[in-house]
Amino acid sequence: MMNYGFTVSYDGSRYEGWQRQVRTKETIQGKLEDTLEKITGEKAQVIGAGRTDAGVHALGQYANFHLKEAYDLKMLEDAWNRALPDDISIHGLTIMDERFHSRFSAKEKHYRYSIRVEAEKNVFRRRYVWQLGERLDVEAMRKGAVLLLGTHDFTSFCGNKHFKKSALRTIFDISLTLSGGELSIDYRGDGFLQNMIRIITGTLVEIGEGKKRPGDIPIILEAKDRAAAGFTAPPQGLTLVEVTY
Repeated sequence: MMNYGFTVSYDGSRYEGWQRQVRTKETIQGKLEDTLEKITGEKAQVIGAGRTDAGVHALGQYANFHLKEAYDLKMLEDAWNRALPDDISIHGLTIMDERFHSRFSAKEKHYRYSIRVEAEKNVFRRRYVWQLGERLDVEAMRKGAVLLLGTHDFTSFCGNKHFKKSALRTIFDISLTLSGGELSIDYRGDGFLQNMIRIITGTLVEIGEGKKRPGDIPIILEAKDRAAAGFTAPPQGLTLVEVTY
């Protein structure tokens, strides 16, 4: 068996997330697997580094799959891109070590959340930004973000209330950049729980609005209760930027 790795970019607006589902064909994994089977005649599971939610985008999602045959990489990549919908693109197809696993081998994931903080909307960015339209106290948000760095139990920031595994995750960096009326929040960590970044973003926005204080962050973490954190920010503002191995 040959282990193939590749980078995939997608506009997640019309999809029900990464993970293949029985109830719908509109998933990124489903589209990748179905088109790959049409080209090769082989059924393969395409494993993504992160299972992005419905409506979430990716610039640099990484994935791998196994096939029995060794294909010409350029020919397979070109044929696959032609078969895929216009809102999904793959590149950098290569042969990986047989033990490589896109999710378990990942060392760092970089996500970016974008928020429009001015009243005037950028209509051409509406699919990729949360059109909040209000000024936020960015310095207060930065103070809150610092308290999330390091290794913590992030149960309070997990959207899956039935999650049974360890909620310990390490956030390496959270940086907030304000430019052109848009606030970008870049998250770098070893991994993230379901909805974790969107819940952290909602919590930071509540700090920026004065509804919460930066000093509430340790209390929220200690509570290990989803109800203690802020709301879940909408999906369209979130993009998986890069996965590092």
